[in-house]
Amino acid sequence: MFEVERRVAQGHPPDGPADRPLERAGEASAFRTGLAGALGFGVVALLAYTVGDEGTRRLYNHFVWQALAFLEGRAAIDYPVAASAGLPGNAFFQDVLPLLGPDGEPTGRALIPFPPLPAILLMPFVAMWGVTTDGQAIAGVLGAADVALAWWMLGRLPIGVRARVATTIFFGFGTVFFYTAELGTTWYFAHVVAVGLALVAVSLALRADPAAVRDESRPAAGHDASNRDDDQFTAAPRRGAPSVTAALRSVAGLVNRRQLLIGFVFGLACTARLTVAFAAPFFVLVGSGRNWLSRGASAGIGAAIPVGALVLYNVVTTGRVFHPAYEYLYQAEAAGYPTLGYNVEWSIEDPRYVPQNLEIALLSTPVFLPEVVPAGLGDHTPLCTEPGASPGLFDEDCPLLLPRDTGMSILLTSPAFLLAVPALRRHYGRSRVVTGATLAVLLVFVVNLMHFSQGWVQFGYRFTNDFLPFALLLVALGIELVRDRLLVVAGLVALSVAINIWGAVWGAILGW
Repeated sequence: MFEVERRVAQGHPPDGPADRPLERAGEASAFRTGLAGALGFGVVALLAYTVGDEGTRRLYNHFVWQALAFLEGRAAIDYPVAASAGLPGNAFFQDVLPLLGPDGEPTGRALIPFPPLPAILLMPFVAMWGVTTDGQAIAGVLGAADVALAWWMLGRLPIGVRARVATTIFFGFGTVFFYTAELGTTWYFAHVVAVGLALVAVSLALRADPAAVRDESRPAAGHDASNRDDDQFTAAPRRGAPSVTAALRSVAGLVNRRQLLIGFVFGLACTARLTVAFAAPFFVLVGSGRNWLSRGASAGIGAAIPVGALVLYNVVTTGRVFHPAYEYLYQAEAAGYPTLGYNVEWSIEDPRYVPQNLEIALLSTPVFLPEVVPAGLGDHTPLCTEPGASPGLFDEDCPLLLPRDTGMSILLTSPAFLLAVPALRRHYGRSRVVTGATLAVLLVFVVNLMHFSQGWVQFGYRFTNDFLPFALLLVALGIELVRDRLLVVAGLVALSVAINIWGAVWGAILGW
């Protein structure tokens, strides 16, 4: 059955009429497997992300306030608002830009710097429940949908069911996405939205380009022709056309409808998390189109629509292309948290931040037998003060280990990422999927390392979410290559899950 699925997925035509019933049976079986897996993993993830959080409200719900402002026809939120009569307030928000009047006095309004797509998605819920909308619960539901989408995306690869199951488990419960979807506060909500849209874009690209997973750059027979004949907005220019018209038609002839849609979805992901945009090389190498130029131009035009809308939003609401609140926050955090190593003489994105952020992303470890535990910003509580106290794994009075709020090593918190190595060794430079995914991961990672903030307060390294959909492709293909080493695969995935459960539990205990 899997051989039939691989032949169909890789673009091989059937051997003859006798193979067609078998091919249809394989497609039906693949559909049932895909549907059952998506529903099963979605339900399990929903339980994991929401059980134990009933009735809670996280403090940071910027997008709820932004959605409320949008519903009232404005971009600025009411700020500061004190909590009253059971309604949450926002006077403690730091990631806002207070607006001042001509006299320099506060206006009672503020701008939120984050791209508004998550707030737009919350608008129907805020229209019903107002500022009491539980964004955390909605993030859990969307996170569960993302796990189902990951299963769907992985079904486009030439891998067996075991590799698909292992990779989906790893994504949903063994990476920082688990903490992200379970927590669901402002920054994490944006990650959940961006990851889901990126998964859809990658899935569509793989479906449109089944030859891309082959160990060669040449498409399978018939694939190129279908893109060329069916998906172009215009045909080749007629002989004798004016030179300008011919040039315009030639440019328009690069545009592929399917790839334009894929680029549009990818662009939406970028309007939830800006750094996702640096994964664009994947869609130059993978997707629908005659060649890399057609794929890149089509995806670029599609992505430019939502990204251009975001730029227009910034210009209309602030008068600038880049939101000025980021610089305001940079200055505020640098002055308020000197221990984080920010340097106001540097840019918000500066290569000089790479060394310290790289140390966090790859080398940072938990605190062993800590002497104090944070009990709020700048305040600490002594630990193990009782005589003869014995440290425990989840003992908040005397813990054995504590996660660092500034972040911890990606490979330490999710060691199953090492399973991507076989795919890199075997397929990089030969498979467009592997090469494109590798470039996407590296570019997004480097850009995030240059950011002044490392993403705190967090478990693990939350910026991993920005390249996670592309890294999953490498992990899945790597698992398929070492599928005979079941204990190694199962051990690394299980260890990743256990570590992330530990982190989520401690995050709740510490009030992160």
